[in-house]
Amino acid sequence: MMESKAFWRAGDDGRALCTVCPRECALQEGQRGLCYVRMNHGGAVVLEAYGRSSGFCVDPIEKKPLHHFLPGTPVLSFGTAGCNLTCKFCQNWEISKARDQDALTTQVAPEAVARAAQQTRSRSVAYTYNDPVIFLEYAMDCAQACREVGVRSVAVTAGYIQEKPREALFAQMDAANVDLKAFSETFYRKVAGGHLQNVLDTLIYLKHHTTVWFEITTLLIPGHNDSESELQAMTQWIVDNLGVDVPLHFSAFHPDFKMRNLPRTPMATLQQARRIARGNGLRYVYLGNVRDHESATTYCPGCGATLIGRVSYELDQWGLDAKGACRRCGTQAAGVFEAQPGSWGARRLPIRIV
Repeated sequence: MMESKAFWRAGDDGRALCTVCPRECALQEGQRGLCYVRMNHGGAVVLEAYGRSSGFCVDPIEKKPLHHFLPGTPVLSFGTAGCNLTCKFCQNWEISKARDQDALTTQVAPEAVARAAQQTRSRSVAYTYNDPVIFLEYAMDCAQACREVGVRSVAVTAGYIQEKPREALFAQMDAANVDLKAFSETFYRKVAGGHLQNVLDTLIYLKHHTTVWFEITTLLIPGHNDSESELQAMTQWIVDNLGVDVPLHFSAFHPDFKMRNLPRTPMATLQQARRIARGNGLRYVYLGNVRDHESATTYCPGCGATLIGRVSYELDQWGLDAKGACRRCGTQAAGVFEAQPGSWGARRLPIRIV
């Protein structure tokens, strides 16, 4: 375990207040926060899961999903247990809702994570599966170790975090995918157990105060966050506050956790969401959790040529030059690209770090 340093304060009633996320859990001695991995130990808030993971796996970067950050390259992915939101639709609940610390691996030092990334030729490390917000000290230390050996870092996050820890975490990140769960405060309160504005604040911070490349994902849940009016409002807000070049991923919902009574997201709903987003000016809009070549492909906003063709997580076309511009018309694509795409493909490689 590790004390959370600046991310807690003493309360007036003798409890320790965790200040990582907007919940500010007030913890008595030995008590855990809602996230489960942060607790009061000896009067201070500690990260009990420091150095312990629910597992390591090399994935395609497109699976995070990131379509404009080192396309085609492998990313070493890991998370811990727990989460600071209570989403009823969680599609990774076995990890995010886990309450068994013994299910986590033994201690893995940040330097060991960086070495594993090198050994697997991963171009980046992703802090994912649950949310790096709740294990930010470990994520930050891993990111520092990775940076020293030329490996980049990716935060896959719901963005539910307070100002100071937000600054600290993203100072160590090179890229992020932020889960914008809906564009409704009611949805966030009743379905996700949080507040919308905190997530919007994270997105604005990333855009205007960092150089972190970021993309946005919204899981469309039938009858809950997929109305035309909500999608219009959300995508217009993105254009107005973040610009037209932020990639947006609409993902299909499947029944899981506490929302097993709902149907899967119809393809027609996903396609309508994409039309709305593109109609409001967003240049890069993708559909996830479905196999559809057209909506997975990156097109040039200048001439419409195919820049990056994708089939699932596989790249099958590459129309960018060495500087990340369209070979046909010279329009610069938004993102972080190299002269050649990666060739990792759709492989998933679980690994064990000792």
